[in-house]
Amino acid sequence: MKIPKILNKYCKHCKKHTEHSIALAKKRERSSMKKYALARLAKRSSGKVGYGNKGRYSRKPASQYKMSGAKSSKKVDLRFKCKICNKIAVQSKGVRMKKPIFE
Repeated sequence: MKIPKILNKYCKHCKKHTEHSIALAKKRERSSMKKYALARLAKRSSGKVGYGNKGRYSRKPASQYKMSGAKSSKKVDLRFKCKICNKIAVQSKGVRMKKPIFE
């Protein structure tokens, strides 16, 4: 989907319509697992916790292991930067698109 590089938009800090440059938010590094989360993961993978056969002998429903009902695109995280006060605003509602192209 084509997106303009510069957009005239209301800035809540300047309290008027100003030019905003649009950019995609960069992916951040995932935070490390905490102590409790590591213990829980170890407990689960050991196979000593939980009910049932733990998925060994029968198949799960098709909706769990097939891509049924899965979305083929993700919502993009756009950031609008005001050219006057340099404050950044996040878009209020995400829009689904496969590949954003800035023009």
